[in-house]
Amino acid sequence: NALAAARVLKAAGYVLHTLAARGEHRCCGRTFLSVGMVEAAKSKASALIAELLPFASAGIAVVGLEPSCLLTLRDEALVMGLGEGAQIVAERALMFEEFVAREAEAGRFELGFKPAQRPLLVHGHCHQKAFGALSPVLEVLRLIPNASPELIESSCCGMAGSFGYEAGHYDVSMRMVQANLLPAVLKSPQAIVVADGTSCRQQIAHGAHREAIHAARLLEWHFAD
Repeated sequence: NALAAARVLKAAGYVLHTLAARGEHRCCGRTFLSVGMVEAAKSKASALIAELLPFASAGIAVVGLEPSCLLTLRDEALVMGLGEGAQIVAERALMFEEFVAREAEAGRFELGFKPAQRPLLVHGHCHQKAFGALSPVLEVLRLIPNASPELIESSCCGMAGSFGYEAGHYDVSMRMVQANLLPAVLKSPQAIVVADGTSCRQQIAHGAHREAIHAARLLEWHFAD
């Protein structure tokens, strides 16, 4: 997903900066927050913000691909006492689709895409729904000629962070995904399923035996290079 997003953004003329090239892997802390390890989460988030701050302070957008990670910078990171730097980073933090939609609206994102050949189904991650970050996904997919993305009216996929990975929650997790999401996916065998959340894609693969993809990969597929 990261490589697909990088290829699309570079083709559109953007210069990318990656933290991986600057040292060890950084984590937003979400993994620790989901199991109540607040101090560990603060430590991880603080280290990430320190790395991102020089870029954010210079006005460079902080673009993320995983909803729960990127949106942690706009939510929990602001209430963990991490200082003014957390606010500066939060103001620059954007999902990949939010960034592309903003740039396209401003006339700065101009790429040619090959027409869509198959229907598109979109499943929104819970964090995208909560933060109003789902509409930009649909806007960006509509940049592809002939694309008519259809939003699946569903609640949580049932994974809910680490919840669905635990054996004791399996039955509840499957009842959640079988309520709306899986029936919609199974009803449209020809459709490409777009889901930004990693756990959402895993749940779809497990329940429907279908590969769902990140929106960045779909743009890469249709990029007319």
